[in-house]
Amino acid sequence: MDLSLTVLGCATPYPSTDNPCSGYLVSHGDTRVWMDAGTGTLGPLQRHTRLEDLDAIWISHLHADHSADLLTAYYALLFADVSRPPVTLYGPPGIADRLAGFLTNGPVRSPIEDAFAITELHDGHRATVGSLRLTTAAVEHGIPAFGVRIEAENRSLTYSGDTAACPSLVELARGTDVLLCEAESAEKTPDMAHHTPEDAGETASQAGAGRLVVTHVGRFLSPQEAVARASARYAGQVGYAAPGTTFTVG
Repeated sequence: MDLSLTVLGCATPYPSTDNPCSGYLVSHGDTRVWMDAGTGTLGPLQRHTRLEDLDAIWISHLHADHSADLLTAYYALLFADVSRPPVTLYGPPGIADRLAGFLTNGPVRSPIEDAFAITELHDGHRATVGSLRLTTAAVEHGIPAFGVRIEAENRSLTYSGDTAACPSLVELARGTDVLLCEAESAEKTPDMAHHTPEDAGETASQAGAGRLVVTHVGRFLSPQEAVARASARYAGQVGYAAPGTTFTVG
């Protein structure tokens, strides 16, 4: 069985006409994980799987461009034509109250837990979802934020989430087959909370990743420029997470 990554969107910090915000579908056999639920990703998700068939949702951090479509998923899960038990949701501490704070419109708290079976992430969190093994590591983004390594049948995909270059991401990605790494920043700043493309190349090189896919490329960079700049620091194959693309891992 193939371990695959399908890009639902990768725009930042808001969707463009042809590119939703950050969201990915990780698949292996019958197992399906929606990885980040940024603005606009619920639509293209349904080209590849039904909400009824999702095994889990994994959220890297609570910025809207990575989590906003949880709000519309909530309505789908409780008030529409979707019939299933609550979907497993892995997310940063406080995710349930954050969702409830937006969705509650009266004196009674919205029943978030009727839609989502929530587990809060922490550094070193491990989980098994169907045929997939998920290992989470804290990364550096100025708020609680996480990267994840997903493994199946001796193949591995590592996703940075949003983060500055940091040792914990390098360790999480050590020897991974594919590193999906953000490359938002066009240049270094004193308060870095993201990778530059060069940082993404450095992270992939230090981790010994088999392949680098740059994502979440900022609006002051073109995908072609991001790939070229990352390639200057990484000798392996570098691709871009174009929306609608499916990558086979391994």
